[in-house]
Amino acid sequence: MRTLLTGIAVAVMTILLAPVAVAAHVLGVFPEERHVQQWCMRTWARVICRAAGARVVLHGGEQIGRARGVVYASNHVSWFDIFALATVLPRYTFVAKAELRRIPIFGWGAEGAGVVFLSRDNRKSAFEAYESVAQEITHGRSVVVCPEGTRGDDYHLRPFKKGPFVLAIAAKAPVVPVVVFGAREVMRRGSWTIRPGTVHVHLLPRVETAGFDYEHRHELMTAVWTPMAEMLRDRYEVPIRATSNEQRATSNEQRATSNEQRATSNE
Repeated sequence: MRTLLTGIAVAVMTILLAPVAVAAHVLGVFPEERHVQQWCMRTWARVICRAAGARVVLHGGEQIGRARGVVYASNHVSWFDIFALATVLPRYTFVAKAELRRIPIFGWGAEGAGVVFLSRDNRKSAFEAYESVAQEITHGRSVVVCPEGTRGDDYHLRPFKKGPFVLAIAAKAPVVPVVVFGAREVMRRGSWTIRPGTVHVHLLPRVETAGFDYEHRHELMTAVWTPMAEMLRDRYEVPIRATSNEQRATSNEQRATSNEQRATSNE
């Protein structure tokens, strides 16, 4: 029953709100603040969550009061991660994969609402999109990114892509690590079945990007990845797995040790 009700809610709200968001964009209604588009996205997400029986609980809301022009970096295991975030965050937009733009009506409405679609297969296009988002961030608009790249099958935090952190450095914007837990129980990856549940959204202390540059982007990635992984471990008992950066560092250390031993042997 929840699955059917949610499907109806998605269809009806998309048909009703997508034209409103597009019209507001075309007519230039509040072009800087995008109040109408924000209202459309938030209403769309809240109605879908209500239809699904998904109760959203926000933790760390004080981060929102300070958050103007930040990058929210969230884990991602379910579509309801996105719906939950859209119900609680102010003045935001999303960076989404380009394939979603092709969904009838939804893609049209999302683009009108300010969602930035990213082509991961086109490096030049991706970085141009990030430059556009960076400019919006400098004007006080926040952006939500999922640095794992795609949805996971479980809550283990996977290695991050570098693009969102290059974006944060370019925009000189703080990164707010976000942990969403409970969305997978509402709707799992690869399943259309909807089950009622509670989705917890944790906004962790921001990570400032001052002092970071492109060459040190991996350090910023680690500074954001670590508290998210620790939150999942300490609160939800999700074991930490080594990131690709840590594995690469270990490999480099082992290689350096091997070279030192070889040099000593040659002496």
